[in-house]
Amino acid sequence: MKHKNIMSLPFLLWSVIFIVVPLCLIVWYGVTLEIPVEYTEITLEDGTTAYQLEDGTVQTQEPWQKKAIISFSNFKRMVEPTYLKLLIRSLRVALLTTLICLVLGYPVALILTGKDFRNPALWIMLLMLPMWMNFLLRTYSWMSILENSGILNSWIAALREAIPAFDTFLNDRGVGKKIIFLYNENAVILGMVYNYLCFMIIPIYTVIEKIDRSLLEAAADLGASPAKSFLRVTLPFSLPGVLEGITMVFVPAVTTFVISQLMGGGKVPLIGDIIQNQFGKSSDWHFGSSLSLLVMVVVLAFMRGLQRIDKEEEPKREVRIF
Repeated sequence: MKHKNIMSLPFLLWSVIFIVVPLCLIVWYGVTLEIPVEYTEITLEDGTTAYQLEDGTVQTQEPWQKKAIISFSNFKRMVEPTYLKLLIRSLRVALLTTLICLVLGYPVALILTGKDFRNPALWIMLLMLPMWMNFLLRTYSWMSILENSGILNSWIAALREAIPAFDTFLNDRGVGKKIIFLYNENAVILGMVYNYLCFMIIPIYTVIEKIDRSLLEAAADLGASPAKSFLRVTLPFSLPGVLEGITMVFVPAVTTFVISQLMGGGKVPLIGDIIQNQFGKSSDWHFGSSLSLLVMVVVLAFMRGLQRIDKEEEPKREVRIF
């Protein structure tokens, strides 16, 4: 028992340094506010001006110090319509991204687990291969594809020259010579789907791969069609992987700021951009921490909802063909 406790010490130390301490700092900054210290101008015997602080100390330079006080003004500020709209937009974009990843990722995971599919490990590696590259590099690659002078617009221009009917078709619908793919909400969602799709496929694939094949064989022997076998066997038993994939996609999507800044061009600000700006340009760590706590509460509520769904559905996971 003592040996196990000793082995867990590095993990506990890591958790305290990188989880507990940062979280405590965020909470502290979120519920406090910095204000200038109060002082009184006094004239010394030699006629020079000095400044007396609240604690009685005297200094010749004008005080620049600030003190932290408990205040909830940041929480009142973050419920202003501007920030609520950004939060709602972030949630909408994250939910759309998660839904698209689920619609695209579930069939891919299902195909990879098919009994006639060969070398699924190779395809899983190919799916994960882009994840081994730098996140910024992948995003900049999409920007080079979608920008006005990028690869996609170059191909479309070549097709217009080669096929006049195609050019006429686009002109009749008001499409200009350069199609603007970047710097809008659709581009941001595309960037998120590309970067987070693998996080949806892997958990679903892992769960479906562990489903007992004898259940599907029994369903077929009892006369169930492939569609009914999927609805009664595969889908219910794959729900834990689906919920895990939803969590792994939704959480980074609702807090991201790199993709929205690069592929959105600053025209599609999300709540993550505002938080990053508070810790960067604005240097208002207190308001940034309050916004971080708000996002944290939303994410925890979302994850709690998924956990409840999983617990409610767990007793129902039994095979009923008729």
